[in-house]
Amino acid sequence: MTGPLAGIRVLDLSSYIAGPYGCTLLADLGADVVKIESPEGDTLRKYPSTLPTESRAFLGVNRGKRGLALDLKNPAGLAVLKRLVGKADVLVHNFRPSVPPRLGIDYASLKAVNPRLVYCGLSGYGETGPLREKAGYDQVLQSLTGMCAMQGPDADHPQILYGSVVDYYAASMLAFAVSSALFERSRTGEGRQVDVSLLRSALTMQSARFVWAEGEPREVARDMRSGGVTGIHPTKQGSLYLSANTPHFWAALCELADLADLAADPRYDTVKKRAQHAAEIVPKLRAALATRTALDWEARFGERVPCAAVRSVEEMFDHPQVVAEGLIDTYEHPKAGRFRGFREPVRFGGVPAPTPRAAPLFGEHAHELLAEAGYGAPEIDALLANGALPKPEAASGH
Repeated sequence: MTGPLAGIRVLDLSSYIAGPYGCTLLADLGADVVKIESPEGDTLRKYPSTLPTESRAFLGVNRGKRGLALDLKNPAGLAVLKRLVGKADVLVHNFRPSVPPRLGIDYASLKAVNPRLVYCGLSGYGETGPLREKAGYDQVLQSLTGMCAMQGPDADHPQILYGSVVDYYAASMLAFAVSSALFERSRTGEGRQVDVSLLRSALTMQSARFVWAEGEPREVARDMRSGGVTGIHPTKQGSLYLSANTPHFWAALCELADLADLAADPRYDTVKKRAQHAAEIVPKLRAALATRTALDWEARFGERVPCAAVRSVEEMFDHPQVVAEGLIDTYEHPKAGRFRGFREPVRFGGVPAPTPRAAPLFGEHAHELLAEAGYGAPEIDALLANGALPKPEAASGH
């Protein structure tokens, strides 16, 4: 493996999106990530998908890992995990806080096995408080923390932000926290327990809104949207997002859209004023935009006006900037076959990125990983026989 985390072994016991993708980000940095699933498998494997043989979401969230399944309620399965912990650097889970002690995989128990272990628990609401045992999900946390209320047009029409934004941000927080704990360990020689939650992540995302000055009333304007010109507008064909908040971007927009009279009007010379007079400006702007397609305007505005034609995600696979950055690679999967997918979210100069690996089948690397841990073939067969090691999924899907 290559990358800044080459040589680091991560045991990923998490499921769904936030925890697994956080571990995928570690794999992208060169870590050897082992996805350890329960006998039932990761819930994301069963997520609705238009692919006939595999969940699209599971493929996208779990790239770069090897796969193993263990029944941790079986003493033999727990013993396997503890042997793996002995040689691991990081363990990640997203169980509710009461579950690890019940299974015997809480931090104190595993620290006794490996004092250098970085132990990261990702929960919905944190390790303490009245909601600590409540299951946490992306859109539940969006609703709880004000994101949906802020996203909607008014208080009576909240809206979800689709795309699992809290999950993916939590994944980044997880990778950041684990990497920081590994850096600390390089100086102290000791591991660390790390707490990441969807609640923390959802509020971290809103730090610019999450400020309440002394003496302010409860209801104050917290929206970061500048309004007016900034936003998505219809064109002759397709939609265009425009952002023209700075004086030079506003001047360039007016020049290139043949709206010089707007640029010269002192009533519109600040972002605040333009937001206040949006009812006057936007109809004129949209009349101008209706003369060309979104792609034509994108080309015309170029680097002078921040903008983008609204595209589908499919168009990103061949977008020249995405291709130039090397963000797409081809993966080979035993069931899904060959597919294109994302790679290399962070680039380190002078260090080749790890070779991309498709998401694993259920328990795909069981024999390989147990052999690395010192188990012989008869021991592996015995673990399979008593159910501690669930039968790996066949490449054919049968």
